[in-house]
Amino acid sequence: MPWMRGLCDPEGGAAHYAQLGADPAKTVFISGIGCSSRFPYYMETYGFHTIHGRAPAFATGLKLANPELDVWLVTGDGDGLSIGGNHTMHLLRRNLNCQIMLFNNEIYGLTKGQYSPTSREGTTSPSTPYGSVDHPARPAAFALGSGARFVGRGFDVSKNLPDVLKAAHAHQGAAFIEIFQNCIVYNKDVFEDFAAPKGAEDRQLWLEDGKPMLFAGDSKGIALDRDALTLKVVGVVDGDWEAAGVIVHDVTNRSVAHMLVEMPFGEFPMALGVLYDDPKATFEDAVVAQNKAASEGKSADLGKLLSKGQTWTVTEGGPEL
Repeated sequence: MPWMRGLCDPEGGAAHYAQLGADPAKTVFISGIGCSSRFPYYMETYGFHTIHGRAPAFATGLKLANPELDVWLVTGDGDGLSIGGNHTMHLLRRNLNCQIMLFNNEIYGLTKGQYSPTSREGTTSPSTPYGSVDHPARPAAFALGSGARFVGRGFDVSKNLPDVLKAAHAHQGAAFIEIFQNCIVYNKDVFEDFAAPKGAEDRQLWLEDGKPMLFAGDSKGIALDRDALTLKVVGVVDGDWEAAGVIVHDVTNRSVAHMLVEMPFGEFPMALGVLYDDPKATFEDAVVAQNKAASEGKSADLGKLLSKGQTWTVTEGGPEL
């Protein structure tokens, strides 16, 4: 995974990440079960390869035990949205300060190609031989609906993906990044419609805060249909995007972020980059502050705690009150 090595490999023997300036000794990668979940083995950091769907629970406990650690979660569309969907939701709504990389290949790869929560309707697999009739989950929409304060998207071979990961790392709180990943065995080239290099500029909308939403060589853009309160594609003539009504991306606009992740691909380009970034107080900061306030002026006395309330003395004839 060269895009991750660029972020994480120590250079010249230094004990800091090359681009992030993070200390590997204070960095932890936590994964669940699936093809994505061997990720911690490839990192020169600490790591936990945990149980199916429960990486968010492990991450929460670890972050509360040591808030100074830099915690990354690695999961997939099955691990994170099926058995682990409930855990992912609660981590996002609590706003634990960590980064969540969800690798979405729209299939269960580890267990031989069954359809997953994100598989498209009509996907044929060992568990759906006549084609899936499920409506697929949209990971970025799920994250926004769960209260995530940072949502980004990219794909595995994109040169822009490291920038999305850097922005996620800079965010204070739960940062959710959906990474479209090609499964060459069970779901090959499923993302070629927007990820193929040839003609990519016509099918990808890379978002930058404060920049107009332009694509197709800046000949098209995304505007707001004020009557229908929906987004629409508009043409841009002679570079005059303002006259065309093209929206300037504001990463703190939650309503527009929702509309961007719901844009149907084909009629619209695929929205990529940082879709939403609006930090607020983190879960572990609130817990630490609450514990500090509760213990203010008190001294630890284990004996006093154990003898508080009803006690029993065990004698040879049985317990006595």
